[in-house]
Amino acid sequence: MTRAVSIVGGMGDRPDVLDRAFQALSDPSRRQMIYRLARGPASVTELARPLPMTLAAVVQHVQVLEASGLVASRKTGRVRECSVNESALRSVEQWLTDRRTVWEGRLDRLGAVLDEQAQLDVPPSTPKRGPTG
Repeated sequence: MTRAVSIVGGMGDRPDVLDRAFQALSDPSRRQMIYRLARGPASVTELARPLPMTLAAVVQHVQVLEASGLVASRKTGRVRECSVNESALRSVEQWLTDRRTVWEGRLDRLGAVLDEQAQLDVPPSTPKRGPTG
């Protein structure tokens, strides 16, 4: 009997949330922003500093991260400070961990079957030839 495995795992019945998170993480600049925000909150200007793009482009990337739920921001005066949403990031991590667990189990079972098959498939011995060849 096969068991159905949820594609969404810990994300509930909201695959669109997971889709937005992975779409947001697909861009290297946004991953760099997440990496920076994992160390603590930062302004949009701070996030822009190491990136080879305009401040306006960074703001658009931040908006994608906010729409995905991975980042939250608040504006204080003229400064927009961003922070990572740790629970959303943990949800993505949990989804990946769940998939990894499923595949590790499958590969372990495949390895066991191959080991068993190798023990059954002992190659036949080569018949010895007599002196006449």
